[in-house]
Amino acid sequence: MWLIDSSVWIDYFNGLATPQTDRLDAALGYESLCLGDIILCEVLQGFQRQPDFEKSRAALLTFPIYPIGSVELAVRSAEHCRFLRQRGITIRKTMDCLIATFAIVNGMALLHSDRDFDPFEEHLGLEVVR
Repeated sequence: MWLIDSSVWIDYFNGLATPQTDRLDAALGYESLCLGDIILCEVLQGFQRQPDFEKSRAALLTFPIYPIGSVELAVRSAEHCRFLRQRGITIRKTMDCLIATFAIVNGMALLHSDRDFDPFEEHLGLEVVR
């Protein structure tokens, strides 16, 4: 199962051609793809026009959407952030720490285009779609 980060969905919906959006486009209909609830929120909140919001919402809701927040995940995510900070690495966004930890705990590969996930791959075993 691939967890697709908002960084990829946003580029995809904006029509940007990147290695990650190309990978997503090739995977549609062939791979098991999913989103987290906070990823869904991050993507949908960026739409300016109501018709674009509605069309994208309908498309995204065809994928499995997993709730990311829980007490257990919050604690594990904090442990991951502390682990990285002890190595001199600061993660800029709490959401990214939660998303990375969710993917690690659930054995999902993450498709992203956000450098904040790189330390999770390097130090904590996050599987990344290349």
